[in-house]
Amino acid sequence: MIKYLGSKRTLVPYISGIVQGLPDVRRVCDLFAGTTRIGQALKRCDRWVHSNDLATYSEVFGRTYIATDAESVNEGRLRRLLTELMALSPVHGYITETFCEESRYFQPFNGMKMDAIRAGIDVLAANETERAILLTSLIEAADRVDSTTGLQMAYLKRWSARSSNPLALRLPDLLPGSGMVTRIDANDLVRQMDDDIDLVYIDPPYNQHSYFSNYHIWETFVRNDAPPTYGIAKKREDCRTEKSAYNSKKQAGTVFADLLNAIRAPYLLVSFNSEGYFTRDEITAMLDGKGYVASVALDFKRYVGAQIGIFNPSGEKVGTVSHLRNHEHLFLVGPNRAHVEAALDATVERANTKHLALLAD
Repeated sequence: MIKYLGSKRTLVPYISGIVQGLPDVRRVCDLFAGTTRIGQALKRCDRWVHSNDLATYSEVFGRTYIATDAESVNEGRLRRLLTELMALSPVHGYITETFCEESRYFQPFNGMKMDAIRAGIDVLAANETERAILLTSLIEAADRVDSTTGLQMAYLKRWSARSSNPLALRLPDLLPGSGMVTRIDANDLVRQMDDDIDLVYIDPPYNQHSYFSNYHIWETFVRNDAPPTYGIAKKREDCRTEKSAYNSKKQAGTVFADLLNAIRAPYLLVSFNSEGYFTRDEITAMLDGKGYVASVALDFKRYVGAQIGIFNPSGEKVGTVSHLRNHEHLFLVGPNRAHVEAALDATVERANTKHLALLAD
């Protein structure tokens, strides 16, 4: 799984436990899916998952990990295609020029392999499922040899140790079972959603940081459109205009309230970070009309880049790190108080155990 600022890796056990603890929750929608980590975890729990996000790279991950049934693919053919792609001669193309020479995300020898493989995928893939699986393999391979702290807002002054490793494609760990993927504005989707969705998981962008621009390279890998770029980070030019209302402090409250009001599913599970625009009490108030609300706060380290600090283009450290830990709040809303509280019990117990372990350290 790729490095991701919005990754919910540490939340997976809690979210999975909550969903499994709710009666009759079989069909789940992840409205802001990102890398689909939560969707994958719930699919492993034998839930049917609808994965949605506006990012094209998220749609690719969703098609690979959520919509594709591992038992329905020809694994032998996929492995042969990966071998064929790895055997392609390196090509000096857009990826090499933009992300290896004009910037330093990848070493050039790996960039040229990426250029060759990206072109080869569109030639070799027989259908959209194969294309998604091969693109997922390329993105994950690139992530293993990049020279960043995870975000694509900047790259390291000196090459990371992993960037010297040769690019290697691997077959993604496909999951059995069915699901679906869409790339629709979340506020529009909830108005079209079938009534058979039992729970909606909501993890919206919670501050000014745009995932579109933070992971612009993955967008370019998927679109393969060689866009004009700007700045030291070589962001896509459309990063200037592709903005979400959730990233605006003035608009976030209105659009989030609109989303909540339009959801018809009986259960809502909302995760929100303490770095976001809203307080715990404000979110509780917004959720109050949807059913019984309960919540838990979990304490985690901030992402690696935030812990390292901020550096200017000359490699000089500027500013100071404000804090090293965040609170991740999980809000569960449902029609029955007993069911909601019972589903959170195990989560609270895990959170307390983790807190005591941190104090012991």
